[in-house]
Amino acid sequence: MTYEQLQQALEEFELPQRVSLKKLRERHRQLVRRHHPDKGEVADGEKIRRINAAYKILSEYVGDYQFDFSREQFLDQYPEERLREQFWSEKPWGENV
Repeated sequence: MTYEQLQQALEEFELPQRVSLKKLRERHRQLVRRHHPDKGEVADGEKIRRINAAYKILSEYVGDYQFDFSREQFLDQYPEERLREQFWSEKPWGENV
């Protein structure tokens, strides 16, 4: 797989550069429902082949992804937790220490 193929797959799915695995799977189901030759709203055999090829590329890419469970990555994913940790222990304004 090349980076260009990966980008083309993202374009086929109309996805941004950052996307969750859950969103990728949801988008695949949406596209298949819409374009499937037997049941789709807009039956298009060629389009469904491109969708499935793109899904194969994207699945292969995310299947090899190494997840980062470090504290820093967690705080990047959940910025409200970073704020809570930063300010939770502080006393409200005006309180004497």
